[in-house]
Amino acid sequence: MTSRNKLAIVLALVSLVLLWPGIVQPALTIRATMELFGQSRELSNETRSVISAVQSLHNTGNNFVAGLIVLFSVLVPLIKAALLVPIFALRGSTTSYRLYGVVQTMSKWSMADVFAVGMLIALLVGKGTANLSAVAGTGFYCFAAYCLVSNAAFQALKIEPPTPVAPTSSATTSSPFSARS
Repeated sequence: MTSRNKLAIVLALVSLVLLWPGIVQPALTIRATMELFGQSRELSNETRSVISAVQSLHNTGNNFVAGLIVLFSVLVPLIKAALLVPIFALRGSTTSYRLYGVVQTMSKWSMADVFAVGMLIALLVGKGTANLSAVAGTGFYCFAAYCLVSNAAFQALKIEPPTPVAPTSSATTSSPFSARS
């Protein structure tokens, strides 16, 4: 195994370590206030992780958005990481190279998980009708770090196409497509 692929595996493992707090730790705190008779009144103060936001969206009937967040923030990252096992176990085979292509294609969609988190932030901000303040939490930074490290891991990954096997010339097999004398 090349040092480049060893680096890719280490980075992929680090990205998975970052993914967990990225989805369960508080990602964003939104605070809404309103001025009333010269005093500031707090209307809302919500802190959400990616998982708690998915639960909230599901409970309020926003299943499509909840599904997008689960797909791009949880499932795609786990599938990409899980595909590393057969890629290296079947190294040198056509299947390994095809799976490598699948992972490379999925990595190109990595901005979709950032988009999903952006949608989460937009939904939280959209609930307020007064002065809003937003503070990114540990989960946000861990998730952003996961995205960057995961992209680096899959950019470092390099799987060579399988070497074609040359047909043996000693065999005298006939084919229905071969020229007949």
